[in-house]
Amino acid sequence: MAARLACGVLSAAVLASGATSVALTAPAPAQAATVAVSHAAAGASAASSASTADLTRAARARRLRRMAWRWAMRQHLKPYIYGGTGPRGFDCSGLVFAAYRSRGVHLPRTTYGMLGSWHLVRISKARARRGDLAFFGSGHVELFDHGQWTYGAAHSGTRIGFHRMSRWWHPTRYFRVRR
Repeated sequence: MAARLACGVLSAAVLASGATSVALTAPAPAQAATVAVSHAAAGASAASSASTADLTRAARARRLRRMAWRWAMRQHLKPYIYGGTGPRGFDCSGLVFAAYRSRGVHLPRTTYGMLGSWHLVRISKARARRGDLAFFGSGHVELFDHGQWTYGAAHSGTRIGFHRMSRWWHPTRYFRVRR
């Protein structure tokens, strides 16, 4: 029934166009459609695998930040020691250096060195997450916590802890650490 209806519609269209003859060709074999579908499925699979790789990379980056953060939190209330990289005390870059080194990332030892490291990727404050680096000019670095808070070793005579940003004392640049 559907075939007759399709032929009737086709005949009406041909007659309306003024054609005197119609040549019908055999439909393409089903194998061609199957091949096309399998190629499309392979493309979708490649796209899916690329997005899976991105998700895996993002998950690894989150884990790196989280583990470095946890390591740094275990140093809470240790004293600021100029040039210190632990275990008794730290300076600002020494804490960041040791926290990420505990996760296998070898950052330069000083704040200035870190700023030139290929391990750092600059991000906006809006994208900063706990464990990212917050640089105060080019001479001080702490770990970003959230909102208006950072965590680190402030200066001589203080202990490692949380510091609230203010209009006079706030990070000027934020970076994410990559392996």
